[in-house]
Amino acid sequence: MRPGQDLVVAGYAGLSGTVVTVKNKREELYQWFSRDYVDRILDSGNMELEGDLEKWKEFGASECEPAGEGGILKALWDLSGAYMTGIRFSLLEIPVKQETIEICERYDLNPYRLFSTGCLLFSADNGGDLVHALKEQGIHAAVIGKVTGGIKRIIDHGESVGYLDRPSEDELYKVLCPKGADNN
Repeated sequence: MRPGQDLVVAGYAGLSGTVVTVKNKREELYQWFSRDYVDRILDSGNMELEGDLEKWKEFGASECEPAGEGGILKALWDLSGAYMTGIRFSLLEIPVKQETIEICERYDLNPYRLFSTGCLLFSADNGGDLVHALKEQGIHAAVIGKVTGGIKRIIDHGESVGYLDRPSEDELYKVLCPKGADNN
């Protein structure tokens, strides 16, 4: 990975965490959403994309970081840290399903810091070509930013710019192990 390359996300941020949340909170969610909607989220699952770089090189990827615990933001942190490079990316370009947004709003979760198994982060010389190749394989993908010089991890929020914070505990724990809950 080197400055000038594109950052590409394949799959959907937070989708696997959304499915786990719905599995654990199904009855509660029926109070706010229709049964069909909740059940459809469970059925949607997530296409399991393997993080084996060799598989993705033929599509134009030069590096691959699976997003899992800690979500896509942790994957961005880890990949840029491994190469000691900066990154600049748009939060609005990261693929997130509407169902994830709605479930995250219900439980006050950040979808970008939510368990994201099946979502991959790539660097590539030509992100547009990689996205096109992935789409031909039936995989949703998007160019979200660039690898930059230095070590700054910059997030474009649309109207404003900020910096990526050090990864924190996965948002899924807020649902599965809420603070103050009796865990005995």
